[in-house]
Amino acid sequence: MYELRRASDGAVVAELGAGDARAMRDAGWRPPEPFMAKGRDGKTAIWGLVYRPSNFDPAKKYPVIENIYAGPHGQHVPKWFELGNRSREYAELGAIVVQIDGMGTNWRGKAFHDVCWKNLKDAGFPDRIAWMRELASRDASVDLSRVAIFGGSAGGQNAMRAVLDHADFYKAAAADCGCHDNRMDKIWWNEQWMGWPIDESYARNSNMEDAAKLGGKLMLFVGGMDENVDPATTMQVAQKLIDAGQDFELLVIPRAGHGSAESVYGNLRRARFLFAALD
Repeated sequence: MYELRRASDGAVVAELGAGDARAMRDAGWRPPEPFMAKGRDGKTAIWGLVYRPSNFDPAKKYPVIENIYAGPHGQHVPKWFELGNRSREYAELGAIVVQIDGMGTNWRGKAFHDVCWKNLKDAGFPDRIAWMRELASRDASVDLSRVAIFGGSAGGQNAMRAVLDHADFYKAAAADCGCHDNRMDKIWWNEQWMGWPIDESYARNSNMEDAAKLGGKLMLFVGGMDENVDPATTMQVAQKLIDAGQDFELLVIPRAGHGSAESVYGNLRRARFLFAALD
């Protein structure tokens, strides 16, 4: 619903328009479902959204794909109405897609936010995994033997970390334009969460330093003209994976900027990788 309200007292001046969700449901559109489960401490509420395909059959088992962005500067689960996004696209391809704001993201209080301090690799994964397990305990269509994850930028850093530290849960990750080492990214962003001067915590949180720990399938994406996160960080983590004898995929789109996997070509390759890994 769209309303015009008076700034002085918030009173409604006029209703400008309203949608009819019932008509959309009748046409086969499924709204995302809000879901709450307790986090790692067994008491903190963790919120997220569940996207299902329009032809969802509760008698079937569906793989799970997490769309992650755990940048500590905000909260990232959509709070607005939209007909389509990447989560819905991938759900329509035959998956249950989830988006979750775990501990370390913002606007939930200092203790909730402080989890990220010098600890970006945490990315709220203990909360995310607990949340998905609770979802599966209530919904037999959720197949936790087939879980993949994708994200870009800070989400790319998070996605790769999933198959470094939590490969027993996440089987595959597609990581786009990730800040895989916080010593390589724009320092004004990284200093807010990692502090100054650079200390051992930077190495402890580096995907590059932990490349040998890779335990799931991984596809890296990078745009050669990325002006936000230096493409060299992806090249460095790729070399570390090679040095460790790890098997992975790398897609370089030479003339692409930040978010190369959001291009038509990049998104097609990403979707193919994720669903092949879960087949």
